[in-house]
Amino acid sequence: MRVFVTGATGNIGSAVVKDLIAAGHQVLGLCRLPEKAAALAATGAEVHQGSLEDEDSLRSGAAQCDGVIHLAFNHDFSRFVANCEDDRRVIRALGSALAGTDHPLVITSGTPIANTVPGEPAKEGNAIVGSNVHPRAASEEAAAALAAEGINVSVVRLPQIHDPITQGLITPLIGMFRQKGECVYVGEGLNRWPSAYVLDVARLYRLVVERAEPNAKYHAVAEEGVAIRDIVSAIGRRLDLPVKSIPPEEAPAHFGWLSMFAGLDMPASSAWTREVLGWHPTGPGLISDLERLELSGH
Repeated sequence: MRVFVTGATGNIGSAVVKDLIAAGHQVLGLCRLPEKAAALAATGAEVHQGSLEDEDSLRSGAAQCDGVIHLAFNHDFSRFVANCEDDRRVIRALGSALAGTDHPLVITSGTPIANTVPGEPAKEGNAIVGSNVHPRAASEEAAAALAAEGINVSVVRLPQIHDPITQGLITPLIGMFRQKGECVYVGEGLNRWPSAYVLDVARLYRLVVERAEPNAKYHAVAEEGVAIRDIVSAIGRRLDLPVKSIPPEEAPAHFGWLSMFAGLDMPASSAWTREVLGWHPTGPGLISDLERLELSGH
């Protein structure tokens, strides 16, 4: 199978590229920066120069392949809403190149949009909130529109993806803690964030594009929910910084744009995903990777 991968030079994308190639697939990887092209080519992938802003390059890459895995996303979370709307446009462009084929398009979303039953983990079959409630839902709204047009689109929802270098939303949180000289959680810190090790997630993407099940939703979740107090405490130990709680009313001033996530309880289940794909995560847990945090990477 020849697979077009957007975000092919990113932390998750580069792992997906290697996993696909190791499994015998061919990869055409989208690359925006010329200086990253050599490293991408060294993995055995073919380089496709282009960007998320260049819809012609997106359509061209998708049209050349038997399937698409869309991972690229602008991770400047200070403009999160705009980035999510940009992703809606990108998904529409990728899907238009697959019209009239049964080639799979695997897009990326987040597990919190399926946290629609209070106190319970998000499940693959849950109803989801709209983009007016959680901006990341724009990606799944775009996917639903393509599915209605007969495009073979499926969704992988991500939790906090980690290794000792990066950990999703936790990475900017660490930067904030280092700047402020203290590690902080909201209230009792019992709200939970789900997680998964990056290589386990890469394998899941491959299984999903191989299966090519139209309109399916999958959760790349290894740990259903890690208490934010435990996350912050692990960071404090690694950075040798004090750890403390602040009341919810102080969160916006302290966390800035991160305050929209800091107090959220967003556990997620992957029971259905594991059952249908035979996916069994084997990598280290989030706290383990935080204890091995590479400080030079932050």
